[in-house]
Amino acid sequence: MPVTIRDVAKLANVSPSTVSRVIADHPKISNQTKTIVLHAMKELNYKPNAIARSLANRKTSTLGIIIPNSDENLFSNPFFIQVMRGISIYSQKHGYRIVYTYSSKEEEEVKFIKEYIESNLVDGIILMTTVKNDQCTKFLREADFPFVVIGRPEHTEKTLWVDNDNFQAAYNMVNLLIGKGYTKIGFIGGSLSYNFSSDRYDGFLRALNVRGIDVNPDWVVHSSAFDVVSGYEACAKMFEHDGPEAIVTIDDLLGYGAMKWLDEMGKNEVKVTGFNNIQMSVYQESNMTSVDIHPDELGYQATKLLISKLAGSAVHNHCIVDTDIIERNL
Repeated sequence: MPVTIRDVAKLANVSPSTVSRVIADHPKISNQTKTIVLHAMKELNYKPNAIARSLANRKTSTLGIIIPNSDENLFSNPFFIQVMRGISIYSQKHGYRIVYTYSSKEEEEVKFIKEYIESNLVDGIILMTTVKNDQCTKFLREADFPFVVIGRPEHTEKTLWVDNDNFQAAYNMVNLLIGKGYTKIGFIGGSLSYNFSSDRYDGFLRALNVRGIDVNPDWVVHSSAFDVVSGYEACAKMFEHDGPEAIVTIDDLLGYGAMKWLDEMGKNEVKVTGFNNIQMSVYQESNMTSVDIHPDELGYQATKLLISKLAGSAVHNHCIVDTDIIERNL
C-alpha cells in the first residue's frame, strides 16, 4: 500500500496536520520538528503528490480555461488552438498545469467557474473571450478570484486583460483596400455583443467615413457564428443586391465561407480579407489577405499577467499585442 501522511505522522510522532504544514513549509513549524518530519518522509520514501501539496498550501499550481464553444465545434476554429499553445508554453515554463472546460451558454460557463472555485481546483481562471454585460467577469470580480480575459472587457480598470487594437487593425485593412482602388466595400462581422466584433466594425466604419465613402447597409451582415457556413450565407445575402468589390470579414472562417460562395457564383474578382491569419491562410492557395492577431502571443501574455498576479508581482493590468496585415494577391 502507498505511504500516506498518516504513516509519516505516526513515525514522526506528530499530527497529520503538522506533516501538512511541513510540506507547505509553514513558518510557525520549528526547525527541529521539520527535521524530524522530513527524516520520517525520507525513511518511508514518502513523496507528497500534487493533491497533498495543494491541500497543504492552498495552492494547486493549476489554471482553469473557459472556452466559449459547443462540443461539436470544440477546437474547430484554429484560433483557440493557437491561444492554447501560448497558454501552455508559459504555464509549463512556470510550473503550472492547465485544465479546461467549454460551453456555448454563458450561464453554464458561470456554473463551471463556480465549481472550479468551490472545489479549490485552480488558482486562477483564463476566459477566452468577453461580451457586453459579461456574467463570467461579474461573478469572478464579486468572488474576488484571480482571472484574466483575452479580449477587452467593459471594466478595464478592474480586470486583467489582453487584446489587440481591433479598431485600428480593421481601420488599417480598409485603408489598404481603398489604397488599392476599392471603394465599394462590404463587411461580414459577428454579434456586436462581442467587444472585439464591435471594435472591428467601428474601425471599418471610421475608415470609410474619413475617406468620405458611404456605407451601403445592404453590404453589412452580422452573423451569429464565426464559421464557414455563416460566411457563405452572409455573402449570399450581401449579393441579393448589387454586391461590393471587396469584403472585409472579422474572422478567416467567415472569409473562407464568403470566398466559397463567390467561387461557386463565378465572382472571383471580388476580394475578401479576414482576421486571425489561421493556418489555412498559409497552406491553402487563396486570394485572402488577413490580419495576423498573433493568437499564441495573446495566450502567452494572458497567462503571464495571471501568474504574475498570483505571485504578487503584477506591474500592469493589461497588454496590447501588435497586429500585422499579411497581404495576399490584392
